[in-house]
Amino acid sequence: MQQINAFFTTLHSYIGGNNWFIFLLLGTGLFFTLYLKFPQIRYFRHALRIVKGKYDKKSDRGDTTHFQSLATALSGTVGTGNIAGVALAVHLGGPAALFWMLATAFLGMCTKFVEVTLSHKYRDFDEQGMVAGGPMYFMKKRLNISLKNGKTIKTGYWLGGFFAIATVLSSFGTGSLPQINSISNAIFATFGVQHVITGAVMAVLLALIIIGGIRRIAQVTEKLVPFMAIVYFLGAIAVIISNYQNIVPSFVSLFTNVFTGTAAVGGFLGAGFAFAFNNGVNRGLFSNEAGQGSAPIAHAAAKAHEPVSEGMVAILEPFIDTIIICFLTGMVLLSSGVWNQKVPNQFQRTDMVVLAERYDEHNAAHAALLGDYLNNKATLPLFTGTLDVVDGKIQNDNSILHARSVAEEIAVSKGGVPFTGEITVEKGRVVQTSSDLVFTGSSLIHSAPLTTVAYTQSFLGDSGKYIVALGLLLFAFSTAIAWSYYGDRAVTYLVGAKYVMLYRIIFVIAFFVASFIDTTIIWNLSMLTVAFMTVPNLIGLLILHREVKQTIGDYWDGFKKEYPNEKFLKNK
Repeated sequence: MQQINAFFTTLHSYIGGNNWFIFLLLGTGLFFTLYLKFPQIRYFRHALRIVKGKYDKKSDRGDTTHFQSLATALSGTVGTGNIAGVALAVHLGGPAALFWMLATAFLGMCTKFVEVTLSHKYRDFDEQGMVAGGPMYFMKKRLNISLKNGKTIKTGYWLGGFFAIATVLSSFGTGSLPQINSISNAIFATFGVQHVITGAVMAVLLALIIIGGIRRIAQVTEKLVPFMAIVYFLGAIAVIISNYQNIVPSFVSLFTNVFTGTAAVGGFLGAGFAFAFNNGVNRGLFSNEAGQGSAPIAHAAAKAHEPVSEGMVAILEPFIDTIIICFLTGMVLLSSGVWNQKVPNQFQRTDMVVLAERYDEHNAAHAALLGDYLNNKATLPLFTGTLDVVDGKIQNDNSILHARSVAEEIAVSKGGVPFTGEITVEKGRVVQTSSDLVFTGSSLIHSAPLTTVAYTQSFLGDSGKYIVALGLLLFAFSTAIAWSYYGDRAVTYLVGAKYVMLYRIIFVIAFFVASFIDTTIIWNLSMLTVAFMTVPNLIGLLILHREVKQTIGDYWDGFKKEYPNEKFLKNK
């Protein structure tokens, strides 16, 4: 498993974790924001009116209403990224990473507007009469190359096929595996229910919902999304108010470290600008999926006679998902102070590194060395040999890092009793000698467990963890529901609707299995699949930028004729 994780991490460093990917993502959002003159601001009010159904017509074709499409798309984006993803971003990059998440969301509002408009414009209907839409369809219809001799190179067809394959993979890497993994971890930590039991129950519920297709999915998500958002919002406000003295310092910290990175504080060993920027943008994309091309698949199903109107609805999505919900999660983490505090926890092998020497984090020189190592600026000698353990205590004097912090009070057990024996280590990694060998101790934590601890830091006390468990369960489960639809539309594009049921069965099985797989590997897999979808989608959007502008202009020309008395039209 460690070798697989290392492969995913290495591959990610060349794709989604590389600067070129960040510049492509943010550059596309910035380009369209300037090219279309800030539509995420100018069209925001109009988008709210469309969602309310003010301009609906009975003749509009589609499978869902505007609100149902928004709810389905939100259920796909509001998930572990809002609870576990924000915590991971802050854990890796400090408060500055949260700022870059929010900046990514602002530009993402425009990117999502563009990608949804094009996907709705070129949607199809499958052999069963259901809407089949998404970036793969505008790629197939608009990105082919016509030669002077009358022949056509089907570049769009193959690019759409690559995107569809990436969507199927991402439905597992983004929509299925990390969602149930976070659910099962949170339920186990909160209620002590075994991962496999949670996975089995949730898999059955998932199967009952997704077999009904988009109409049943939309019926579930339009009720589930508002409910889960309200519950999570009230819990977040409770924590923030309880730590009112930290509200202003926490908010200011988002901006003071933006271009310098976050200095070492508490158990946090620091993060430079590049590390905070990279992880903030990546986690922002994972949260709101702007540019990834997933949400346009849900929005393509909306009943609308104009594609631009549904594109405007999509503007609301990153705003709700990231600028509101992720910001609240970030403020909970920062104001509670738990993001840089070590807490007792069970270690994950893939998060552990055994160093060849001993380091004192309270020593400035040692702390600088550790910080540079964790931020990929330098290397440290790693331990190879055996750890001698007596009655659960490691006798070696090596420092052990867990979750990017120096671990303390480490204990080793096997079968529930203190372990005595030797543990083999190769290049800093514990060799898998026994599946029931457990390491515990105090260290930083990340992802869902970090948010869970933060929610207990209020007048709610330990009961706050139940809000996170419930929120994570609803958020993550709704994400899996939406992504099953994204995947089956991609399967329809590739091989036809008759294979959709087979895909759904495999999706449910993978959902169950992922409930008891190492979470670090799942997160690294999800980052890869996100990049595989995003790159071809963004390239297609940039190629068709003139058509996007023309389509928007045509929309407003027709709208002014049909609704000449709308007061806000003079600003369009």
